[in-house]
Amino acid sequence: MSVRKLKPITPGQRFRVVNEFAAVDKNAKPEKTLVEGKSKSGGRNNTGKMTMRYIGGGHKQKYRIIDFKRDKEGAATVESVQYDPNRTAFIALLSYEDGEKRYIIAQNGLKAGQVIVSGDSAEPEVGNAMKLKNMPLGTVISCIELRPGQGAVMARSAGTYAQLVARDGKYAIVKLPSGESRMILVECKATVGVVSNTDHQLEVSGKAGRSRWQGRRPRTRPMVMNPVDHPMGGGEGRATGGIPRSRNGIPAKGYKTRAKKKSSNKYIVERRKK
Repeated sequence: MSVRKLKPITPGQRFRVVNEFAAVDKNAKPEKTLVEGKSKSGGRNNTGKMTMRYIGGGHKQKYRIIDFKRDKEGAATVESVQYDPNRTAFIALLSYEDGEKRYIIAQNGLKAGQVIVSGDSAEPEVGNAMKLKNMPLGTVISCIELRPGQGAVMARSAGTYAQLVARDGKYAIVKLPSGESRMILVECKATVGVVSNTDHQLEVSGKAGRSRWQGRRPRTRPMVMNPVDHPMGGGEGRATGGIPRSRNGIPAKGYKTRAKKKSSNKYIVERRKK
């Protein structure tokens, strides 16, 4: 995977850095049986009142139904790797031996024609899904479950991964992308490999209009608001805004908001890095 800097033929292309989408099959069409319509609210509620700011517009999108559970055991062939407008990672279209097709989050290095397996018989190879109890220690994993059968909830976005560090009884210790080490039941499934589109973070929009295509309206900085609209607003001239804080007055930049009595605290072996 690689990115490319465009020649500044127009002002919007001067700083534009694009993904070459080398891993994506550009001729592949979305699988109709796995696609649903997707409506947009524009940030308005049922009476038409704006309840979420900075949302509106955006290109029409269709939702691809992703198999996060990987509960269909057996081998499947990767038909194509496709772009998904709903997520940062690429997706892979699988075709099973009985003819069923499913979308999954594509791992880095997954190619069309490759055979991947889900279940206890799977080998620890890229794209295969298996329980944590069957994986060798040190395996780089992604799309991790937190409860058996729940479906992948962690390490699903572009370029993310975790590592299986140790096993102790019915728990496995996994080092997560944030730097946190956490205990997860060994019965939970995960997929071997790093999530695709690792260069996503290197992309540069180049112009404000691209944000509008993605459904994001211009965001107003708190410091230029009035005191009635935000705690950081007001003042004469270019004021600092005081202590960085949210619209509700909760401090930002280092203030811990996690509940001290959260039930999942007992599963965290090491806290995330700042």
